[in-house]
Amino acid sequence: MSRIGKKPVEIPAGVTITVGKDNEVVVKGPKGELKQTIDRDIIVDIQGNTLELKRPTEQIRHRAMHGLYRSLISNMVKGVTEGFKKELELVGVGYKAVNTGNLLDLALGYSHNIVLEVPSELKVATVTEKGKNPIITLESTDKQLLGAVCAKIRSLRKPEPYKGKGVKFVGEVLRRKAGKSAGK
Repeated sequence: MSRIGKKPVEIPAGVTITVGKDNEVVVKGPKGELKQTIDRDIIVDIQGNTLELKRPTEQIRHRAMHGLYRSLISNMVKGVTEGFKKELELVGVGYKAVNTGNLLDLALGYSHNIVLEVPSELKVATVTEKGKNPIITLESTDKQLLGAVCAKIRSLRKPEPYKGKGVKFVGEVLRRKAGKSAGK
């Protein structure tokens, strides 16, 4: 029994949701517009300022899709009203991040800098203060795209367990290991 799927999605003022042909849900709000194609078996019911999703049967596939699409639509509504923001921190001596528009130039201890082109749907900002680790801030209305880009940047130099050097999320707790024990 999907508890998430049964929970209605509240539609705030200034947000319009339309269901087009081929079950494509379009959410428009103050920060932009997002689209998502939904499985043809799931029924989208909009009444007033709430949206409910209904499934035709209790099959495992229908139950799985019910909760999934409810969460996706809820994230779309939150994205076009508030937006999403993630911050990445570069921990390590000589690690730097500079952005020019949507080009992100990263110095992560390799022999060359890594230049990454961030999709135009995301806003990138880099902050480098003396005595602190550089921070990359990514903002978007699309939660899925934001998470994928953050994961890509993090995968360029994952934090290692001994000193904690690498690219990590701000506030992420790393599992640390003890180094070699001293001589006898």
